[in-house]
Amino acid sequence: MHPDSPTLPAGLDPALAVQRIRALARAHGFQRCGIAGVDLAGDEAHLADWLGQGLYGTMDWMARHGTLRARPAELLPGTVRVISLGMDYSHKDDTEAWATLADPGRAYVARYALGRDYHKLMRNRLQKLAAQISGEVAPLGFRVFVDSAPVLERALGRDAGLGWIGKHTCLIDRHGGSWFFLGEIYIDLPLPIDQPASAHCGTCTRCIDVCPTQAIIAPQRLDARRCISYLTIEHDGAIPEPMRALIGNRIYGCDDCQLVCPWNKFAKRTDEADFRARNNLDRARLDELFSWDEAEFLHRTEGSPIRRSGHERWLRNIAVALGNAPTSAQVVEALTTRCTHDSALVREHVQWALEQHGAG
Repeated sequence: MHPDSPTLPAGLDPALAVQRIRALARAHGFQRCGIAGVDLAGDEAHLADWLGQGLYGTMDWMARHGTLRARPAELLPGTVRVISLGMDYSHKDDTEAWATLADPGRAYVARYALGRDYHKLMRNRLQKLAAQISGEVAPLGFRVFVDSAPVLERALGRDAGLGWIGKHTCLIDRHGGSWFFLGEIYIDLPLPIDQPASAHCGTCTRCIDVCPTQAIIAPQRLDARRCISYLTIEHDGAIPEPMRALIGNRIYGCDDCQLVCPWNKFAKRTDEADFRARNNLDRARLDELFSWDEAEFLHRTEGSPIRRSGHERWLRNIAVALGNAPTSAQVVEALTTRCTHDSALVREHVQWALEQHGAG
C-alpha cells in the first residue's frame, strides 16, 4: 500500500478503468462487481450494539476484532476503496431442498457446503484478478479477503451496489437473489464509488416467520445463539436441549430463510464444478452419514468446508437429527453404535437421542 494520499495515475480514465475491472471480474468467474468506499461508521455502531448484547454466542473473535471489522483503512493501511465481488452458488434445487427437509430420515446440509470449500477457489481467483488489474489498469497495492480477516463484507457489498442487507442479514441482489459468495479486494486506488443498493424487502417477513428457532429477533438482527448454522457449525459445545428438537434434520447449517425469500426466484444456477454436491450430500441418509468413522469423515470431506468443524461435531449434529427422526429399529441401532464413543460430547447427544425413542 502506498503511504501517501493516493491519486489516480495521470492519463487514467476512471470510467474506463472501472469498466475494464468489471470485464476482468466477469472473465474470472465473478457475476457481481462493485466499488465501495471505506466509511462504515453506521455499520460499526450497529455491530457494536449487536456485540454489546452478546448475540454472537461463543464467537469471541467477533468481539475481539469488532472495530477493526468496520475500518478497512486500519486493517490494511492505505486502503481507500474496496472492490466487492460476488460468485453465484445457487443449485436451483429449492424443491429438492424442501423435500429433504420434509424427510426426517435424510440429512440436510446447507447448499453452500454441498461441494468443495469456496474459500480457496475464490481467494485464488481474487488474487489473479487483483494482479491483472494492477498490471493492465493501474499499479496498485492490494490485499484479497474471503472470510479470512475481520471484514464487514455485507456492508461493503451493499455500498458497492451488489445488493441490500435483507431482514435475515444476507445480502440480496434484486436481479439474482442471495445465493452467492462474497469476496473483497482492498486497494489504494481512489476509483469512483458505486451507488449503494437500496432495500427492497418491504413488509415481507417470510424469513423471520420461517426460522425454525426464531433466531431472527428483529429485521437485520440475528441472535446467533439460536441460529442453527451457528449451533451446528460454529458452536463447539453441547447444543442446548431446548434447541435440539427445533433443529430437525439439519446437520450442517440452515437455508430456510433463503429458501422462502421471494427474491431468490431470480437466482441463477451455477455450473461451477467445485460447487456440485459431493458424496450425495444433497440426498444422503442420516444413518449412512453417522456410520462414517473419523478416517472416512476426513477422506470424504477433503476440500469441503464441513471438515473444519471436525468429526466430533459431525456426530453430535447427526445424533440430534436421529433423535428427531421417527422411531425405528434402524435409527436406534445406528445410535447404539456410538453409545461408547470416546467423546463425552457425542455420548451426551446420543443418549438424548435414544431417550427420544424410549431407548435411553
